Amino acid sequence: HGLTCTVQITDSGQTTIHRCELALPPPTGQTITNGWGATYAPVSGAVTATNATYNATLAPGASVTIGYQANHTGNSTAPGAFTLNGAAGTKS
Repeated sequence: HGLTCTVQITDSGQTTIHRCELALPPPTGQTITNGWGATYAPVSGAVTATNATYNATLAPGASVTIGYQANHTGNSTAPGAFTLNGAAGTKS
């Protein structure tokens, strides 16, 4: 089984973000096979998506979209919680 997940990161603060590290733990049974807009490591468990060089800076109000493809063993739900640069993020 496979799935594709896209994630939009928006800088809702008042200062520019100069490096994005998104802790994005996929649900149990999912393994990342390919990604874009970021480097994903490791491919399962506590995954961190680190920005690419071309999208390392995010101005206030700006957004960037990253994504990945994954295999799964029946659980195709989206990650439930995440952090951006160590701070808890919100889903919308």
